Amino acid sequence: MIRAAFCGTARAAADAIVDFAQGRSFNDYMSNLMLRSAVERQFEIIGEALSQLHRADPALAARIPDLRPVIGFRNALIHGYAQIDDVEVWWAIEVDLPPLRARVAALLAELGETP
Repeated sequence: MIRAAFCGTARAAADAIVDFAQGRSFNDYMSNLMLRSAVERQFEIIGEALSQLHRADPALAARIPDLRPVIGFRNALIHGYAQIDDVEVWWAIEVDLPPLRARVAALLAELGETP
């Protein structure tokens, strides 16, 4: 089912961010170009997957809180690369990502997929 694929992609990217950032501080993040690049890429994947979900099933996508800002964050990362706010990205890791991961996992469970 395509809806589950989009949710699964978003969940996998969110899980990757958690793995990348685990045990790291903001200073670690700032001093490691590879870490910043990897995290940004996974946020781009999350935003794109949820954008595709919105196109495929707007009603299901609407059940993700802050869907539009998540997609907008992806767009800012991709198109505003010269002006990426690292503090905002770190905030997204620490504050925004946990509830998003939980919501996507819940949707996957409703769709019959194992999180």
